[in-house]
Amino acid sequence: MANSGLLRLVIGDEELLVARGVTAAIAAARATEPEAVAQEFAANETTAGDLMAAVSPSLFGGMRVVVIRDGQDAKKDLAAALLSYAASPESDVLLVVTHAGGAKGKALADGLRQAGAAVTNAAKITKHRDRVDFVRDEIRRLGGKCGEDAAEALLAAVGNDLREVAAACSQLVADTDGRVDRARVARYYRGRAEVSGFTVAEAAVVGDLPGALEALRWALHVGVDPVPIADALADGIRTISRVASAGRGGNSYQLASSLGMPAWKVDKAQKWARGWTSENLVAAMKVAAECNAAVKGGADDRGYALERAVFAVVAARGAAS
Repeated sequence: MANSGLLRLVIGDEELLVARGVTAAIAAARATEPEAVAQEFAANETTAGDLMAAVSPSLFGGMRVVVIRDGQDAKKDLAAALLSYAASPESDVLLVVTHAGGAKGKALADGLRQAGAAVTNAAKITKHRDRVDFVRDEIRRLGGKCGEDAAEALLAAVGNDLREVAAACSQLVADTDGRVDRARVARYYRGRAEVSGFTVAEAAVVGDLPGALEALRWALHVGVDPVPIADALADGIRTISRVASAGRGGNSYQLASSLGMPAWKVDKAQKWARGWTSENLVAAMKVAAECNAAVKGGADDRGYALERAVFAVVAARGAAS
């Protein structure tokens, strides 16, 4: 059997995708042998001896799955033992190593790749475009259908935590006939969607200070997490900047194709862009970046950090006007 069938490297630091990668590996082994036994070890607590005991031929036979989590934390003796084992793995053992990616322990990840390990990408999803694609793929995986505008609406209602997004996708598909559109998302999340980060962002970028502050305070009051609000503010400013630089008066469908975003979002951004100059958009982007750093860096009062950002963005637009 090729090493790709005996070795699996799950690389990345998105917990949901890592968990799915490990689960899929175990499921694949059990599809071949239903009684396959799985053992899991934390790399920082595991020795080379522990590994060899786990992968050594069993007196009772049968397929086994050995999972080494957080391989980037493996000490030198374990890393060396893993690479030595990977060069000639046992035919009845599937070795799964998870690795956060990055520079730490990179030699282990590279060595497992070179040994022929099948690689599962579990990198954190950081781009909004990729989150939209994740929502659409997730709903498709569950047997449903979802357009871009519905995926945008779902992210606006739920936020960016991938576990929450995946749970929301599952719930929507289960509670509908699988046809997930923007109207159904709005009905399902009525109340929560109305006080999402995008509500705050939209009011701020058009200069509606009272509306932005009211939406922000209500969102925080009902428990919307500050992180997606900060993300939405940054995304709104970034979208205006992209659309404005591509031509404020262009055809929205042509711009949508070249910018890789839905036409309805281009239409909105073209309206939002009125009254902004490129210099003041740069100032607003700096405000949004500082707000993101404060909110995600554990500011003492994240609500206050958001409120200051709303004031600053509205002021930047006013200066632009």
